Amino acid sequence: MGASGNRSSAEALDWWRNAVCYQVYLRSFADGNGDGVGDLAGLHQRLHHLVDLGVDALWVNPWFPSPMVDGGYDVADYRAIDPVFGTLSDARALIEEVHALGLRILIDIVPNHTSSHHPWFREALAGGPDCVERDRYIFRPGSGPGGDAPPNNWRSVFGGSAWTRIVEPDGRAGPWYLHLFAPEQPDLNWNSCLVRREFESILRFWFDLGVDGIRIDVAHAMVKAPGLPDLGPLDMELVASAAHPDHPHWDREGVHEIFRGWRAVADSYPEPRVFVAEACARASERLARYVRADELHTAFNFDYLTAPWRAAHLRIAIDSSLTAMGAVGAPATWALSNHDVVRHLTRFGRPQPDGPVHTLANHSPPGPVDLALGTRRARAAALLMLALPGSVYLYQGEELGLWEVEDLPDETLQDPTWERSGRTDRGRDGSRLPMPWSGDAPPFGFSPDRAGAVPWLPQPPHWKHHTAQSQRGDEQSMLELYRRALQIRRFHPALGDGTLAWDRLAAPDGRPRVNPLPAPPDSRGAVNEGLVDVAAAAGTGFDRHRSRISLA
Repeated sequence: MGASGNRSSAEALDWWRNAVCYQVYLRSFADGNGDGVGDLAGLHQRLHHLVDLGVDALWVNPWFPSPMVDGGYDVADYRAIDPVFGTLSDARALIEEVHALGLRILIDIVPNHTSSHHPWFREALAGGPDCVERDRYIFRPGSGPGGDAPPNNWRSVFGGSAWTRIVEPDGRAGPWYLHLFAPEQPDLNWNSCLVRREFESILRFWFDLGVDGIRIDVAHAMVKAPGLPDLGPLDMELVASAAHPDHPHWDREGVHEIFRGWRAVADSYPEPRVFVAEACARASERLARYVRADELHTAFNFDYLTAPWRAAHLRIAIDSSLTAMGAVGAPATWALSNHDVVRHLTRFGRPQPDGPVHTLANHSPPGPVDLALGTRRARAAALLMLALPGSVYLYQGEELGLWEVEDLPDETLQDPTWERSGRTDRGRDGSRLPMPWSGDAPPFGFSPDRAGAVPWLPQPPHWKHHTAQSQRGDEQSMLELYRRALQIRRFHPALGDGTLAWDRLAAPDGRPRVNPLPAPPDSRGAVNEGLVDVAAAAGTGFDRHRSRISLA
């Protein structure tokens, strides 16, 4: 079964503290109806892949009705399913099957902004200058003569100004509205009581339907500084993250009041629901504020995800994360890839930088990719990550050893970053290609054979050697490495939630190596023995006798 083995009923309620969660980018997971786009029917059909892999839960990226300007993160209706993916009945059936298989399911909520097609925004545009509907969003008069310039100098994460001017129903130029992302994603006003009540109702809708948890998109962006002051010079350079303690729209103190209210909603259920925050904070200690006992449960660990393959950087990211999260009683989380970054196999196949790789801009270290080197490092990285205390997020396809496809034809690119950057940043499509399941040619089982559908993004022909079917049963494959490591993690008493201690050893070749040692006897986090078992099963990257990990 998918759920963790050897767990008591009390521990089962805290499943999120050590869960391995598999991220499903729905458009690219599996196409059930033959239109070239992944959907709920395809996911339903492929659930046994997740059970066989050995994960505990799945997280599904947005499935709501959307114009798909930003891959579904522009939501037009938070209580329905986009027809491209299926129906609400399909979602109910999926949730039931997920639970029957011993798994849990998390979904995405996008609270910072809606789609410009959302009824609220359409009402705000149609209602005229003094309508109350505009209080749900952030409208401001422009600056300069005639209000022709944006209200301030804030920048969109996707490029360009974060402001767009509207035309009033009578044809006159109107105020500007804020969108920290695409113009089709207007930011909500979280000072509005109506907005807060609506989202608590949305949470209850999905929790009542059986969803076990919710991932909160850009949780750090929901509250803006009073008066909307200009960004400083450094803030203008770091458009996707906070550079100082009083950034005007990232990581504001006001978000914590919102999340305390959300935690009360989650805790009101007999089996409490859980949250994971996508929150970019300038330090681990700031991130830990999101997961205090009365707020959210876990938060994504971008310090670890963006760390280069260098022992010192990994050690710093691990130690700072465990220390900060331990101080508030929360588990750390670990991930190597997601739908917003270059896949780690590609990142690790290039010369490694001296600092972290920026997340949202999707940059990778420069230079040619050595896929063989990237694969070796990706195997070792997976074992290291799965041995760390806390919860883990796997991104679909990493268990197959998929890499970033960086030569997609220009005309196929769909990420809004491509156009908003003046076609200088190719965006995130290279990490979002449809999964290769079987066969020797595209679509590699992604769509039904009879359909003849063209996948929504093209797959490289050489993925025929990386399909799930071709790797199943091959002891040297990436898929079997993940399966064996996950099995050991689930059943070994030293792995999962707990603590970690380190020791440094000199390797025979003089290169630095890092060795996890057992924690105190009363701790559940003694990972050394577990690492040796994982290494023995994997047959790569470890010295069994001295149980040390090479991070070279």
